[in-house]
Amino acid sequence: MSSRVFSVILLPTAECNVACTYCFENKEPHRLPMLLVPLLTRQLLDHLEHEDIEECEIYWQGGEAMIMGPAWFVEAGKIMNDAAAARGKRFTHYLQTNLISYSPAWNDVLFSLFGGSLGTSMDFPNHHRKLFKGGAEAYSATWRKRLLQAQEAGLEIGVIAVLHQGSLDAGPDLFYRHYTEELGVSSFQVNTPFPGGPAQAVAAEFDLDKAALSEFLSGLFDIWMERGYHHGIKVGPFDSLIDHFTGAPARLPCIWKENCSNQFISVDSKGTVAQCDCWVTSYPESFFGNVFRDGDLTKMLRTSPARREFIERPKHLMEHEDCLSCRFLSICHGGCPVRTYSALGTMLAKDPYCEVYKAVFSRAEIHSRSLLRRRFLTGSKPANSFGTGRMTAPAVELAEKNAGSPVND
Repeated sequence: MSSRVFSVILLPTAECNVACTYCFENKEPHRLPMLLVPLLTRQLLDHLEHEDIEECEIYWQGGEAMIMGPAWFVEAGKIMNDAAAARGKRFTHYLQTNLISYSPAWNDVLFSLFGGSLGTSMDFPNHHRKLFKGGAEAYSATWRKRLLQAQEAGLEIGVIAVLHQGSLDAGPDLFYRHYTEELGVSSFQVNTPFPGGPAQAVAAEFDLDKAALSEFLSGLFDIWMERGYHHGIKVGPFDSLIDHFTGAPARLPCIWKENCSNQFISVDSKGTVAQCDCWVTSYPESFFGNVFRDGDLTKMLRTSPARREFIERPKHLMEHEDCLSCRFLSICHGGCPVRTYSALGTMLAKDPYCEVYKAVFSRAEIHSRSLLRRRFLTGSKPANSFGTGRMTAPAVELAEKNAGSPVND
């Protein structure tokens, strides 16, 4: 049996309970009917069998996934897991939520189906995540209350932070202390923004100066290595880069996958299939097909003209960009296609954050070299700094794209 893992970003609803100003998704009132969960499950399991894959990771997102309610997830999880076990396969479930609808009523399913962990998002400072009534300040207060409740319940929480101009203005020291000291989280991920979907008035705040962004991320990387790396604090994507450069098993974010088309897809509540949630919610010209109308998911993925563009992107970058001469090519692979598409109107170009990535890779090299030197001189083994965190958003590090955020979830 193959050891490969197939990942699915599954959006059971396009609805959302908040009003983030930078949201690029179409929040139409539609939910995945329970009657269609067995059909979706069968399509996914058939694809696993066709591709000789044992495990499928399901990343439940939205919209806002918690709108579905805990009882819905209990039933859907049982249908999926029972069907997988009957065919010698396995589903592993992750949840990404804005936390606003969280209550202790969720705890049983969070521990039983999601392994006692969940992913959420909060920017610093919070300018753009807002409640329908009360704005950003009310959102922050409600979110922090829910975070504390979840922490007190023993849930393991991973937080995604989308950078914006306010983050750069605050600086990396204040940014780091907000998450680790004020919020008390030991696992958070920093995402670069992109203006997905239709243009919006707030998009300018996310068109960050690349030099300033590079300086911010390099400074944050240094602070984490000094204060957090040896104390169990996990900061993505820095932690994965340290693993990579020190020779440890590393799972890099999806923006740096060799070719994301080989590893995951996204399916929305209507069965629409696209590369990831950013594509399925914003760019209908890039849909692969529909899992409820097309009889064979494997055939759909093999024959889709839209998916062919993703498959051929790496070859095009090697021929038409300067990626081939870059010493970080084996990590970056030209970057994220949706970030490129949202900025340039084509995915057949390298990621606009190219220079930012190079700066971060260089910091990772420097810190990794220092760690390896120290281990060699002291004969010490790598510390288990990162615990057993199952932070949703990264795991495909798909995460990067969460309900209503201009990220990459």
